[in-house]
Amino acid sequence: MSTTPLHTEPDHLVITASTLKSGMVWVEQCLGVSMAPRIGGQHVRLGTHNALLSLGEGFYLEVITIDPNADAPERPRWFGMDHLGKDAAPRLAHWVARTSDIAAAVAASPVSPGVIEPMSRGALDWLITIAADGTLACEGVMPSLIQWLSQPHPASALPDRGCRLQQLVLEHPAAQDLQAACRAIGLDDARIVLQEGKQASLRAVVSTPHGERVLG
Repeated sequence: MSTTPLHTEPDHLVITASTLKSGMVWVEQCLGVSMAPRIGGQHVRLGTHNALLSLGEGFYLEVITIDPNADAPERPRWFGMDHLGKDAAPRLAHWVARTSDIAAAVAASPVSPGVIEPMSRGALDWLITIAADGTLACEGVMPSLIQWLSQPHPASALPDRGCRLQQLVLEHPAAQDLQAACRAIGLDDARIVLQEGKQASLRAVVSTPHGERVLG
């Protein structure tokens, strides 16, 4: 049995919206930078599509929505997207953390991040945790875990708009349990601030060419 300590780090933020256009416009208004031309694609297996924005080396922001031109999937969509209303406002709904051993990380976590599922988009291949019913673990505060099987990391293909994550502030009534889960999977990043709150919430502080901006 391997004794190598687990190491997990932030990989990307997840913005959900009713349409890709509304999500991209919201991000542009919040951060003051353009997401054009759109870089992203389709997730055929789950009937969604996305657009990406670099937040620095090895890290990015993803706007993801139901693809109106895709067939309905045979299973619930990820990120709680089946429960979004037609006019759902864009929001920072979730985040994803990267690990080199997703099976070990899932086994080590006292809070379930979901079931490991294979996914692909174009030339990209990865493993990611998704709840069987498609809901978000701990209302989005517990990260999904991802292990990239393809190289290079998607952020390397994105233009640099000068945006960087400064803090991801997470609140949840069960903050202590989530802190224990983060420690168990080897997630130790000073940008991740997890604190107790009456309800679940996520807020990202991002430095931009126009100063610090907030996504929430």
